Amino acid sequence: MEEAQKQNTKPTLSAGLGGILGVKSGMTQVYAEDGRSLAVTVVEVKPNYVTQVKKSEKHGYSAVQIGFLPKKESRVNKAENGHFKKSGQPGYYHSQEFRFDNDQAIESLSEGNVLSADFIKAGDLVDVSAVSKGKGFQGTMKKYNYSGSYKTHGASVNHRSIGSIGMRAEPGKVFKGKPMPGHMGHVKVSIQNVKVVKVDVEAGIVLLHGSVPGPRSGIVTIRKAVKAGV
Repeated sequence: MEEAQKQNTKPTLSAGLGGILGVKSGMTQVYAEDGRSLAVTVVEVKPNYVTQVKKSEKHGYSAVQIGFLPKKESRVNKAENGHFKKSGQPGYYHSQEFRFDNDQAIESLSEGNVLSADFIKAGDLVDVSAVSKGKGFQGTMKKYNYSGSYKTHGASVNHRSIGSIGMRAEPGKVFKGKPMPGHMGHVKVSIQNVKVVKVDVEAGIVLLHGSVPGPRSGIVTIRKAVKAGV
């Protein structure tokens, strides 16, 4: 445990590769140099621990496994404790891999290292991924913006109904992909080319221009934009 903590340096992921995990704290506004008010999302970048470094020769691909939000030792089972013990923490609430093109980009990383957010600067473009808010089971008016049925002319108990979903005896079926009532939200959503307004590495805060998917306290993945300048 002590040896792993001594190794806790702060290497950075190569620009354009990998990423970092944070927690969505909410939204606020800041003022640009020209006086414009900018709506920003505050992402708190808590420590990202390297829990495993995967090399092509052994694992078949290059990747870094990150542990995020450490658990108390009393909440960790033996399997988790055995896997994560080299990182200096007994376990994590969330773990995630970042893949690399080759082993050279991760040569300097080892279990127990802590990654920082200084691979991005203010003005950079990033890709942001998070799990959207779950809405539960919803009808087509909320889920797909259907207009609903008539509100007058004798319409009864079908104001928010979906209406016809198919045709006559030919083809006599409902086609795949037909928008229907069902589960809404709680899916992974990615937004590309989000502008970084401010990065405070010491405070562990990143300000992103505009909104970010997911609820407050949701886990957010920040990567270098793959289509920046395209």
